[in-house]
This record gives sequence, structure tokens and C-alpha cells, in this order.
Amino acid sequence: MSIVVIVDDRVTNRNIFSRLAASVEAGVVVHAFGDPVEALAWLAANTPDLIITDYKMPHLDGAEFIRSYREIPAAFDIPVIVITVYEERSFRLRALEAGATDFLNSPVDHHEFVTRARNLLKLRRQQLLLESKADSLEKKLEYSERTRDFDMRDSRKRLAQVIDTVPVMISAANAAGNVLFVNNQQADFVGVSPEAVINAPVSALFGLDHGARNHALDRVVVETGNALPPYEEEIVSNAGDKHVFLTTKSPLRDGSDEVTGVLTSSQDITARKKTEAHLRHLAHHDPLTNLPNRIFLVDRVRRLIARARRGDQQFALHLIDLDGFKAVNDLLGHAGGDRFIQTIGDRLRDTIREHDTLARIGGDEFAILQTRVVNSEDAAEFAGRILATIEACSGFEGAPLRARASVGIAMHPADGADAGELLKNADFAMYRAKAAKGHAFCFYAADMHARARSEIALDGELAGALEREEFVLYYQPQIDLATGGILGAEALLRWMRPGAGIVAPGAFLGRAEENGLIIPINDWVLKEACREAKTWRRGDGKPLCVSVNMSPIQFQKHNVPLLVARILAESRLEPRQLDLEITEGILLKDIDAVVGDLRRLLDLGVKISIDDFGTGYSSLNYASRLPVSRLKIDQSFVRNLQSETNDAAVVRAIVTLGHSLDLVVLAEGVETAEQLAALRAEGCDEAQGYYFGKPMPAEEFRKLAGVDPIAPRGNKSATGSRR
Repeated sequence: MSIVVIVDDRVTNRNIFSRLAASVEAGVVVHAFGDPVEALAWLAANTPDLIITDYKMPHLDGAEFIRSYREIPAAFDIPVIVITVYEERSFRLRALEAGATDFLNSPVDHHEFVTRARNLLKLRRQQLLLESKADSLEKKLEYSERTRDFDMRDSRKRLAQVIDTVPVMISAANAAGNVLFVNNQQADFVGVSPEAVINAPVSALFGLDHGARNHALDRVVVETGNALPPYEEEIVSNAGDKHVFLTTKSPLRDGSDEVTGVLTSSQDITARKKTEAHLRHLAHHDPLTNLPNRIFLVDRVRRLIARARRGDQQFALHLIDLDGFKAVNDLLGHAGGDRFIQTIGDRLRDTIREHDTLARIGGDEFAILQTRVVNSEDAAEFAGRILATIEACSGFEGAPLRARASVGIAMHPADGADAGELLKNADFAMYRAKAAKGHAFCFYAADMHARARSEIALDGELAGALEREEFVLYYQPQIDLATGGILGAEALLRWMRPGAGIVAPGAFLGRAEENGLIIPINDWVLKEACREAKTWRRGDGKPLCVSVNMSPIQFQKHNVPLLVARILAESRLEPRQLDLEITEGILLKDIDAVVGDLRRLLDLGVKISIDDFGTGYSSLNYASRLPVSRLKIDQSFVRNLQSETNDAAVVRAIVTLGHSLDLVVLAEGVETAEQLAALRAEGCDEAQGYYFGKPMPAEEFRKLAGVDPIAPRGNKSATGSRR
């Protein structure tokens, strides 16, 4: 029956450690104390088999408690485990100097606690068994000495034989540091014969460095007269192999009870240490990638939080989820998917620094703990490198797949006070990045949960808005700069939101693209614009055109030429009166498929314009390849046309490019007479903006379009977007 003593001033820890100690083996008796002074009083009259103590306690810290306990005569060889949150070397040295046997880091891994306690109890039993055998032999030796010299010599011989058969290295040295005795186990390990080292310095047995350390420890035993607590040490054998031993040193006394030497015994625990390390590795690592797992990551986060409380720098938790991983499994099979995950893990491992932590926490989820972060810019730059690293795995094993990921970032301490909260918030930010079409990173923001609830409510309102016919179209006139006449209008969506009045699309279209409602909304816009344009007839008989913005998602989800043909047939609008405006976003799709769709639209007779030209992907290469009719200069270049020479140069270049490709060029966002004059000077063909008229209801536009030629309207100083 083993006796285990728990010393911890926190009730919760005492209860947990007591239950863990009781589960180590059958028959364990646990005594728990909250006060180290009270524990010392009990230990003065009782001898346990194992003591487990916290380091930081009132009255006495762990080192002071152990030092006081080792002063009890029977306490020199009782194993003591110290539990501490401190990782600094100075705290460990204090505990070791006081007589600690082993350490556990807080928060304590339960499996590691049980394993270490079980092994130390096993070693304690073996130690007691050896002491029992030695005591029995010593008594027999005393009996022989009282009888005959022959019996005495025979007993000593048998004692030496027993010691030689014990699977422990045993040696003895005198106070001067010379070898008195070695057993066969010790001699075989260092590759010498026992007789060759008798009376030689201990360096002949242990080597210079190890021998010097042994002699120094022997001097402590000789000077104090006390045994040293068991301690672990690494020793290299004669064959060059490293072994771990649990070593004890006890004083040897003569008939006058004077210390004349030191007995050293070392038990080989290499196999046990390897088993512990292997089990610990299995419990804390992912079997597929051999990366740390969620358990390891959470433990690492907890340790960093504990350090941060002492003034260390902030850190960032990056949660990484592969976009569209199901397609990888569908394309390569599950074995190929596993190889892909392993490759991603290897690439990410090369991205992190030595003091960072990479973990695989799920099927296609990874996490990186980025330490020593100065500010959010550090985290953002690192997240960008993560995305680039994963994208570099595109075309894995020759398969036509694009590797992309979404990354959520939570910063400590701003985004969470514990590991669970940081993981939850990083996960939330990751899903926000994924909702924004993926292949992006997103920082956690404190209002994300509130915004999520707001977006859910907006989803319901948008779905109901279609059913309740709350959407309307406004029209902004487009002007021929050569004649000043109205050529047509751009149809712009508005929402008559109950309780909010007229709402511009910037407040809701982004969400509609995320939840898929953009498809039915844009289909409605196209139908309504064509129906309205069919009613436009001017006195001179010239038709007016209507421009409709097309979402890139429509081209991804729909057969757009078929949709446009059907709506033109239903509305009976002449195809030449319809102008479809596309943005750079459409170019993210397969360019050849886009060109095919646009050619079929031109074959129907409709016009195609590239909207917001000059701001992104709409380069010379795309403009020359796409079958379009018109380029629309983005209003950002028009706004500072007179004051910014760079903007004027961009406008001039776009006009020159458009005319060289036989395309019409329209300028957006014209607000002043000076801008209009500059555009005419640059040779721009058409324009729209507040200078000619704000977006207006259909009835107002009909009245305005009946005036030809048109004089500039007021509001010359008005500002704002056409949307």
C-alpha cells in the first residue's frame, strides 16, 4: 500500500491531484494538505512514498518546503514532484538544490501526472526492496562477524555476488574521491574491470567531466552526512550510447558513525523515459502530419497567456481552413487528399519561426501560434504569407486544382483572455473571411457577433423585399458630349426599406452576393429595366438606351446569353437599346468562357460596356480581347482631373486606348463644368454624373428625356457616388 501526500493551497487542485493520485494503482492512500507547515508537522511523524507539492504557496514556497522536509532524518530518499507554472531555469535550480526529484508544468497534463507518479512509486518500491535486502545481508554479516572469520568472508562474498546481480550500477568512493568498490553492472557500462579501478580517482570510472560532478556531489554528502535525494542524469556508455539514470547517493559510516565515503547507485530508466516521451508525443501530435494537435496547441496558448501576465509581448492565433477541400478529395481520392494535407503541413512548417507553433486541429484545419507580435500589421503580413504559401500548392500532383485558404486571426490579449475564447474568436473571424469569397484573412472584431445577428436579420428582410416588391429602379442620364443630348440612362437599384426610406445598394448588395440573393435581385433589375426602356419614346423618334450592371456571379451561375434573350423577348425591347455593364470581377472567371458569353450577347444585338475601367484587371490585354462596345472611365480619375496630373494622364490614356480599339469612351462622376470641359478637350465621347442629373425615379427621367438638347442641371457642387 503506497502513501501519497499532496500539498497545494488551492482546494480545486488538491481535489484533482488527490483523485489522480488515487487512480495511479490499487490501494493508494492519499493525504492532502493546504498548508505546507501543517504538512511538515504530519510528515515529521509519518513516512510517505511520494510527495507532490505546488511551488507557489503561502508561508513556504515549494523550495523552502522541500528543504525543510529533507531535514527530517527519514526523508532523504522520498521522491518529490514539484508542480510549477514557472519555466525559468532559476526556479528549477532552487527546487533541485532544495531536493526536488521531478517537475510537472502547470496546467498539469493528467496522463503525464499519472505516468510520472506511477513510475516514481515503482522506483520507491524497488528502493525499499534493495534496502530490505541490504539490511538483511547486513544482519547476516554482523552475525557472521560475531562467529567466525570464515563465515564473515563468506557473507561478504555472497553480499558482493548479490550486489553484482542487481540490475543497478553501484559504486563506492572514499572522502578523498578514490574508488572503493564497483559492481559488475557499473564496470561493464564504462568498459573496465572492477579490479582495475579500485583506489583510482572517480574520473577513471566516470570520465573527467562526469567524474568532477560526481566528486562534488560526494563532497556534499560527506560534509553534511545526509543522503542526496534521487536525481536524473544522462550518462554516455562505453559504446557511445546515451542513457538516463535515476541516481542516489548515501553516506558510508565506520564503527564510530563517522562518514568515510559515499555509496552511489544508478538505475537505468532510459526505456521508461523513451516510453513516456512516445506516449506524450502520441497524445499531443497529429498522426497524419506529425504536427502538434489541438491539445498541444491549447497547452501552448495557456503557457503563453501565463507568460503574458508577467509582461511578455502579445501574440496572434491564426486559424487556417482550406477552401473547397472536398473538391480535392473528389479529384484525388482520400489517399491523395491525405498527401495534399501533408504537403500543406510541410509548406507551412517552413513558413513559421522557431518560437512559433504550427498545429493541425481538424480535417483541413491548421492553426499557427505567432509569438513576439509587435502589432496587428505583423499578424497581417504573416497571414498574407500563409495564403501565398498555400496558393503555391496549386496544381498538386499535376491535378487542375487551385489551393486556397481562409484565415481568421485573434490577438491576445485584445481578443480573448483564455485559450478557448481565442480559438472561438479566431474561428469566427475565419468564417467571416470564408464568407467574403475565401482566400483572405480577417481579424476578429468585438462587434462580429452583433454584425452576424444583423446580417441574419438583413437576409430575411432582403428575401421578403423581393416578395413584397420593395425594390425600385432609379435612372441617371448618360449624355452625348458632342451634341449635349441624352443617349439613355443607367438603371440603378434602390430599396424602399420599411422604416428606413430609400436605401442605396451599397448597404445591402454586398450581403446579397454572400447569401446568393444577388441572382434573383439582378434578374429582377434586368427585367424591370427592359420593361421600362420599352416605354421610352422621344419626339425625334430616336431610341434611348438603358444600361444595366451585371454581377460576376450571374455569369458563374447562369447562362447569361439565354437569360438576356428570354427577357428581351418578354419585354419586346430592341436589343440595341440594352447596354450590359460588366466589372473587373467577371475577369476572375475563365477568360475564354467569358469571351464566349460576351460574343453570344453581341450576336443578340446588345451592347457591352466595361465599368470602372482603369481600377483593376481591365488592362490593355483584357480590353483588346473582350468583345465590348464601350469603356467607362471610373469616377475616381474624373474627380481630380484638373488638380492631379496623374489622373489626367490616365483619362487621356483610356480615351486613346478606347478610340484605337474603335470603342466609345464614357466618363462617370462628372460634377462640374470644369471637369466637363477637360473631358471634351481629351476627346471623351459620353458622360454621366451629378452635373447632368442625379439618379431619379422613372417618371422624372421620362420628363427630362423629352428635352433635347439638354441644358446642364443645377447641383453642380453636389458630391457622391452614382450608386
